[in-house]
Amino acid sequence: MASAEDLVADIEALEEKLAEARRSITARFIGQERVVDLTLASLLCGGHALLIGLPGLGKTRLVETLSTVMGLRGNRVQFTPDLMPGDILGSEVLETGADGSRAFRFIEGPIFCQLLMADEINRASPRTQSALLQAMQEKVVTVAGANRKLEAPFHVLATQNPIEQEGTYPLPEAQLDRFLVQIDVPYPDRKTERDILLATTGVEDAEAHAVFDPASLIAAQTLLRRMPVGDAVVEMILDLVRAFRPDDPAASEQVREMVAWGPGPRAAQALMLTVRARALLQGRLAPSPEDVIDMARPVLVHRMALTFSARARGEDLGRLIDGVASRMTAAEAAA
Repeated sequence: MASAEDLVADIEALEEKLAEARRSITARFIGQERVVDLTLASLLCGGHALLIGLPGLGKTRLVETLSTVMGLRGNRVQFTPDLMPGDILGSEVLETGADGSRAFRFIEGPIFCQLLMADEINRASPRTQSALLQAMQEKVVTVAGANRKLEAPFHVLATQNPIEQEGTYPLPEAQLDRFLVQIDVPYPDRKTERDILLATTGVEDAEAHAVFDPASLIAAQTLLRRMPVGDAVVEMILDLVRAFRPDDPAASEQVREMVAWGPGPRAAQALMLTVRARALLQGRLAPSPEDVIDMARPVLVHRMALTFSARARGEDLGRLIDGVASRMTAAEAAA
């Protein structure tokens, strides 16, 4: 087993590499540092991310840039209502040989890549959306009774328009839970939008360069899981997740009244990984309670649902998560 000194050296080397990756990404995807960090964190954790934002905010550009910087073979699928599972997974075709013999041959679909961009995922029917479930969880595709492993690493970055509802199919809870984080892509501020305007309307466009390759990304994902996590952080993760389960004794009256169902154990697992990734991206050797608070919203917001009465009043899950997390921090500081 590697010594503590070797672990520290490996983490510091990875931190330098991540800083270079961030610089390469932000050369093409200007500003939006939190969006970049959350997306990088999802890849470091070996997970998938759901990017939610209005059209024209650079979601596709970000995914294309990530594919280059992380050295991953990427594909893009534009989800539409008439898209079929075979259009994503692939299918068997009957071929006739020169000698007249016939045999089935499997033609791989676009899912056989390392970074799949599922563009406007909620436009596809539930049948087609479900085609991704096995791939996202087990990294395997079953077609015609045969299991076909996907190439490692495998990540799905899906996009979704938050305001367009006509002709869309909301993602089921089981599929939402398979996304490590939900990343909200906001409008850029004025300075950032000015930089975007100048950088993207000239003759030349900035180019990203490869910093990682599949092998080094897998090594980084393994190293992340070796990072130490203190007992205080572990207990805080458990307290936070359980505080949003309305039937748990630790839940507040506000949560019992507003939350229909809360996050499961996969949420705690996601927090355990993402707080390590945030520490890495900030150049620290171990996560802190602040990392738990910062990652609470992107990890939990898509794993919960408001009650009907709370939705009718216009309540917001993100504000609820932020409020409960901040009160938890204040209570710990006072203890």
